[in-house]
Amino acid sequence: MASLIDFSSTNWSYYTIPAAFFLVMAPNFYAVALAGKNYDIAYPRTLESKVATDSSLPKPIQQRISRARAAAANGFETIGLYAAAVVAANSAQVPTEKLNKLTLTYIVSRAVYNFVYVALQENRKLAGLRPLVWGVGITVIMMLFVSAGQALNA
Repeated sequence: MASLIDFSSTNWSYYTIPAAFFLVMAPNFYAVALAGKNYDIAYPRTLESKVATDSSLPKPIQQRISRARAAAANGFETIGLYAAAVVAANSAQVPTEKLNKLTLTYIVSRAVYNFVYVALQENRKLAGLRPLVWGVGITVIMMLFVSAGQALNA
């Protein structure tokens, strides 16, 4: 069956780095929007403490803001590794189709991770999804590095 997207003719992998950065920032933008008057552009790192003491915000909203900030922090912890993996795989001339499929998988995993962490973690029964989705993203990063090593040693 033919794919709807041609993964082999155009290398999209470098474009996924800015996309990944947007996905890292998205939960933070969401948190700021939810926080409203509690966000101080001069002191953005005080957001969570201000939200925690704002009795006008319902507890579930406070928790969602905290989870959104945590999702953004997690993204910042891994985006450098992801960008390095994309560069390594490109430098080693990993086949374009493989690069595109892996990098698109990473982008999808980050989008799903954000959704699962911010929206679904209110239900503790779904808590196990977050590390599972995170693991997919990290596995893709490692696969990019391993593919780079394999390409260089071929």
